[in-house]
Parts: sequence; structure tokens; C-alpha cells
Amino acid sequence: MDLQKQQVKIGIYAGTFDPVHAGHIGFALQAIQEADLSEVYFLPERRPRSKPGAEHYEHRVAMLKRALKPHEALNIIELVDKQFRINRTLPQLMKTFQHAQLVLLMGADVFVNVPDWPNVKQLTTTCHFVVSVRGQSELAAINATIAHLQLTPSQVSIMDSARPEVSSSQIRGALRQHNFSVAGLLPSVTRYVAREWLYVRVPREQNS
Repeated sequence: MDLQKQQVKIGIYAGTFDPVHAGHIGFALQAIQEADLSEVYFLPERRPRSKPGAEHYEHRVAMLKRALKPHEALNIIELVDKQFRINRTLPQLMKTFQHAQLVLLMGADVFVNVPDWPNVKQLTTTCHFVVSVRGQSELAAINATIAHLQLTPSQVSIMDSARPEVSSSQIRGALRQHNFSVAGLLPSVTRYVAREWLYVRVPREQNS
């Protein structure tokens, strides 16, 4: 077999990353190993859907850059789009990685909503998927989505979450209480959050 003719697989991991945590990093590294990806590019959304209270984009990017620095195969890509949109974002990614097979990384909660995305056919005929599962209860919905999208087995890899107990919402809740011992919080993110006073709620002064 001519190794030069093998198509490189590039992972694209779009999301809010508010903040990035050990679960995100673990999933990306797991995808590289199990789905034979060359690299994974984290794509932070500037204005995430249904998350109007997300931390400022520049802070989320700064935390990502610090968290990815120890991992040579993990990178960040920034686009001008406010959210990941198939008709706008996908052509940009295809142009940037024109000789690669694009593989989208996403959690089960995101994947099951893919059929509702506009221009979804353009996505399913172009990309492969790696889906992270937190528990067996999500498998039925994932399999139903695969059938609905008419994806072949070679187009989808399903992986058990490396850190199912970790979530951004729990980390944000802990940080609001100035608790830095919450599971999944990365040291580099901890230092940045503490320095920039992110997620901290300053109590209002009561009138005397």
C-alpha cells in the first residue's frame, strides 16, 4: 500500500469551551488514537447557540491555548463565523484542509440534534463523525440519529467518554464559589481564571 495516498484525517471539535476542561482534552486525545486522526483542531464559537451568558470569546480562546499547549497534536482554529454553520463554516474548513478527510468531534447531546441543522446533507456527505457517549442510555438516540442521517458504519465512531463525570457547568458553578478543586479543572485554566477573576460573582452592596 502506498502510504502517501492515504488521506489524512483532521478532527474538528467545535464548541463553547466555557471553560475547556479535562473531558474535552481527553476526548480529543482519545479520538486521535481510536479514529486514527492526525490532529484535532478546537473551534471555539464566538457566539454560542442557546448560551448567551458564555464567557467572553477572547478569554475562552486564551484558556484553550494554554490547555492545548502541552499536546502537539491538539490545535486551535479561529474563524470569523459567530457559530458553526454548515453553509459558511464547512467550505472554509474544506479550503483550509483541502487534502484531508474532515472528522467532526461532538458529544451525544449535540449529535442527536444534527438532523435539525440547515443544509445537513452537505455535512453528512462530506464529513465523518466521532461521538462521545457518557452512558449507555444515549446509545439508542445515537443509533436512531445514524439511521435517520443514513450514515454508514465507516462514517461514525462512537466512544465512551474518558471523563463522563466532568462538565463545564459544574466547573463554572464551583468557580463562582471560588472553588478550584472541582473535578476536571485544568491547572493552566485555574491559573488564568484566578488571574482574570473569571466566573466570580461580586455580591451587590446592600443599602444601609
